[in-house]
Amino acid sequence: MVPRPDNLFHEATERLLRASEMVGLQHHQQIILAQPKNEVMVNFPVLMDDGKHRLFKGYRVQHNDALGPYLGGIRFHPRLSLDTVKGLAVLSTLRSSLVRVPFGGAFGGVRCAMGEMTEDERRRVVRRFCSAISHQIGPAHDVVAPESGADSQTMAWFLDTLAQTTREPSRQDQSRAVVGKPGELGGLMPRGRAAALSVIATLDTLLPDVDVNAEGARVTIMGFGAVGSAVARALAARGMRVVAVLTQSGAVANSQGLDPVALQAHHARTGGVEGFEGAQTLTEDEFWQIPSEVFVVASPERSMDETRAAKVQTRVVVEAGLACTTPAAEDVLLQRCIDLFPDILCSSGGDVAHFLEWNGLRSQPGIRREEVEEHVLRQALLAARRVRVSRMKHECDWRVAAQCAALERIGRVYELRGVFP
Repeated sequence: MVPRPDNLFHEATERLLRASEMVGLQHHQQIILAQPKNEVMVNFPVLMDDGKHRLFKGYRVQHNDALGPYLGGIRFHPRLSLDTVKGLAVLSTLRSSLVRVPFGGAFGGVRCAMGEMTEDERRRVVRRFCSAISHQIGPAHDVVAPESGADSQTMAWFLDTLAQTTREPSRQDQSRAVVGKPGELGGLMPRGRAAALSVIATLDTLLPDVDVNAEGARVTIMGFGAVGSAVARALAARGMRVVAVLTQSGAVANSQGLDPVALQAHHARTGGVEGFEGAQTLTEDEFWQIPSEVFVVASPERSMDETRAAKVQTRVVVEAGLACTTPAAEDVLLQRCIDLFPDILCSSGGDVAHFLEWNGLRSQPGIRREEVEEHVLRQALLAARRVRVSRMKHECDWRVAAQCAALERIGRVYELRGVFP
């Protein structure tokens, strides 16, 4: 494979192979991990509200199942491509391994703009996509989770469609093949809250290593969707100050700290952050001049590019989503002595929450939300400690350390299982 610039799958694979050399993975293990096990691409028609049919393209890529059933998100985005899905599936494998849940990695989705559709059109797209890939989905084979463009309602539609296309007696068990569901259907935790818990665990564990005091630390955030807003609330509750937020539509700042709850309500009501009372509305260029100790990237993959990395005024960059930072941008950050806490660590809380939901924790009587959150936080803390140990062992940056810690586990499993036949 000749690496191509701006190709997420090539970037993810190149990073994986470099880390696999450092931990001494055998050649056959490397070539297995360098390509997905299965790639499914479907084209399906959907009836739109104007009475016409429109053809959509969907994907489901199953990267590796050495550790257990595949687990991965579904995304609905107008620029979704096969190589993007493949790259995110690779990262899903590494994230599950790092946080020690018994899953492999997968990813999927549909190339579409959900925001431009009515609710009826969105429901038909989700149901038709589920129907097209239903033969690939199952609690012991591939578990589907929400990602960008999907929420708990999306997963409820997905679950119902999967149940209708599954023969008895396994129909009831199919509820475990869909996670991120509403609480009434067995869901445990919103996607944003789970990611926020792993960000908290990462910062609590690793900020002392980079000489940053969390108490009163200034935080700037790029992206204020489900993950960005949840991270903002969680960090403010821990005594940190969210001083600026950037979205696609604009930016706001307050040196004394923004109210994340009020800002989220304003964002939900108006569709943007600009005009928020008690904050100054900024241009994007002005946003990059605001200093902080922690900068959280909660926006789509490759949103932290080389230009932005050269402008950001911070001590630590935290990737709250997958593949937020380009390799060129990461080089710039390292040259500027800005530490980067990587995606497969900072977003790992979601995988723990998904495991608990898949395992049927909601069906246990008397389970409390606090107990679920404590478990997610504890597993994310342990993952952060593994990354710290790996960094000292391999004398590398945080991303490479996280990948090494994940790959060491995968390598040990392959040594035990062997390769069939």
